[in-house]
Amino acid sequence: MRRSALAAVAAVGSVSLLLAGCSKADDNKNDNGKSAGANAATKDVVNASSKKGGTLTYELSDVPDSFDPGNTYYAYMYNLSRLWARPLMTFQPGPGEKGNTLVPDLAAGKGVPSDGGKTWTYKLRSGLKYQDGTAITSKDVKYAVERSNFARDVLSLGPNYFQQFLEGGDKYKGPYKDKSGKGLSSIETPDDTTVVFHLKQAFQEFDYLVAAPQTAPVPQAKDKGVDYVKSIVSSGSYKFQSYDEGKQAVLVRNENWDPKTDPLRKQLPDKIVVKLKVNPETVDQDVLAGDAIDLGGTGVQAATQAKILNDSSKKANTDNTYGGRLVYLAINTTVKPFDNVACRKAVQYAIDKVSVQTAEGGPIRGEIASTVLPPDIPGYAKADVYATAGSKGDAAKAKEQLKACGKTAITTNISARSDRPQEIDAATAIIASLKKVGINANLKQFPSGKYFTDYAGVPKFTQQQNIGLMMMQWGADWPSGYGFLQQILNGKAISQSGSTNLSQYDNKDVNALLEKAIATQDTTERNSLYTQIDKKTMDDAVIVPLAYFKVLLARPQNATNVVSTAAFSGQYDYLNIGTTK
Repeated sequence: MRRSALAAVAAVGSVSLLLAGCSKADDNKNDNGKSAGANAATKDVVNASSKKGGTLTYELSDVPDSFDPGNTYYAYMYNLSRLWARPLMTFQPGPGEKGNTLVPDLAAGKGVPSDGGKTWTYKLRSGLKYQDGTAITSKDVKYAVERSNFARDVLSLGPNYFQQFLEGGDKYKGPYKDKSGKGLSSIETPDDTTVVFHLKQAFQEFDYLVAAPQTAPVPQAKDKGVDYVKSIVSSGSYKFQSYDEGKQAVLVRNENWDPKTDPLRKQLPDKIVVKLKVNPETVDQDVLAGDAIDLGGTGVQAATQAKILNDSSKKANTDNTYGGRLVYLAINTTVKPFDNVACRKAVQYAIDKVSVQTAEGGPIRGEIASTVLPPDIPGYAKADVYATAGSKGDAAKAKEQLKACGKTAITTNISARSDRPQEIDAATAIIASLKKVGINANLKQFPSGKYFTDYAGVPKFTQQQNIGLMMMQWGADWPSGYGFLQQILNGKAISQSGSTNLSQYDNKDVNALLEKAIATQDTTERNSLYTQIDKKTMDDAVIVPLAYFKVLLARPQNATNVVSTAAFSGQYDYLNIGTTK
């Protein structure tokens, strides 16, 4: 854990300082009155303002997995969902590493651990209300966790940490099948403002876990399962005015949101419009014109990037930063012949990573990677198990490994997301590298919104379709080695749908190291265990690290309170963005 959580009073003070004292935004100033420029939002809040009003527009080239806070797993939806869904904890708005600071949200303070870190108690703030004016209670938090983690046949898009770590989590069938009405006994609600979690083992980073939108309250009487997304009950500063699935969502002020119960949100725009399935080039154009914010936060397209970098005035309104992310190729250990480590090593040696970096957009979009953990995540240690000259691949070593696994040629499929042109270009570069050593891979494209639920994240589908290789980009669920590694390496994270352990890697030693790490109180010792996990994973050759991802974001000049945060993979923090329009 890079920073300790702050008390609520500290959160109030720091956030107020970030956003106070300026009633009219200046498009070229940051909150200290200095001229903004390239990377300004990674160091400070740009165009700080408390100006209310106007309509703020977000655009996305695809559709999100879900607006339901209990059924989503993309970083940009974790980020945006805080407008209508308040989790127990969240991240303080702030530039770069400051954005990793954990602060109470729905909770009145950080969690109180007991029993060596196996029990965690949270008290809710007083006066909390839903959009209809009814009181938010601890029972609503309990129910939200139960529906999002234990009804995987209904809501499968989010992570299943709570299912893995709560006592009895392996046996509880979820609230839709539970006819007793009691719910999971390891989540207690002794009164309407207290929720207690009882874990199987010590979990020293539990405050980070409850910062997920899965702890945002859901009133059981209003839940409609997978259709809850059509009538979400807001606990945040905005509520849904309309929701047109796959096309658009419109948010307006929640009149029952009380700023006295919320030191983080400012409720600046009158209306927030989220447009979906917008052409990627159109998104770039609208961002540069100051008409929209790129919701996906993956950066501008290649053609736009070239225009920006060759124009000093345009470049001055960009932010280029790490975000705790890795671009990699997952090797499916259950699809033959990649169940053989030598065949996996052949892939490792074959790939020309420079060609992949170029396809992704060059060094400005990421540095060539050689480890699972990115440099900005604790536990990272520089290493390169499969080093090749100039990182351009080694055909001779790749063929040696093919021979060691009894093959001279392999035919397989590689998956990539159809709405991510640079990911497709990177996959194409990989296909070219593999072909040189006798590995023939055919490209299969699937939409981002269903990449995990219907395709790459469905083990049965990948086996049936002979998908041995899968393009992947991963960001830490929270800023620690565990927050990065757990959902992509732990065998317990493999599920029938929505799985993010695309390699289907289930190594007992890695599983045990992850469990040991999260129970370890000493930070240095815990980080050393993450380093060991990284090394073991690379020795087993289940992941091909391609690039330590960097994002090039265009900063809309009409947006206020713009700050790039490490908490959400370098994206802009969506909590308090306003508009001058």
